[in-house]
Amino acid sequence: MFKLSGTLKVKNDTVQVSEKFSKREFVLTDASSMYPQDILFQLTQDKCNLLDALNVNDQIEVSFNLRGREWTSPQGEVRYFNTLDAWRLEKVGAVAQGGGIPQGGPSAMSLDPIASPASTAASDDDDLPF
Repeated sequence: MFKLSGTLKVKNDTVQVSEKFSKREFVLTDASSMYPQDILFQLTQDKCNLLDALNVNDQIEVSFNLRGREWTSPQGEVRYFNTLDAWRLEKVGAVAQGGGIPQGGPSAMSLDPIASPASTAASDDDDLPF
């Protein structure tokens, strides 16, 4: 299982591939590195509707599995393909609204070890030995 956060760039319609198989593709822009990457994911079967509640440009987190397969062409050439099979989509910040942890997670909290002037003044009056 893997997770990746980014911006929803493309949201395609559901495609009925066969009588028993449907899929829906979408593209997520991962801007966590110097060079943003547009990454194609797919949803299958009953997961296709997970994309309905999201809009292009939404910040989302995708939970997915990496799938790989081998294919042999009619000419006998063997090729390999990878698929990023998404199974959960969450809008970033939807759960944390009004909560105690900022949208950016614990790293966005102010963990500055330097005390503010107000708290320093209060500690000067404290007569505890420690």
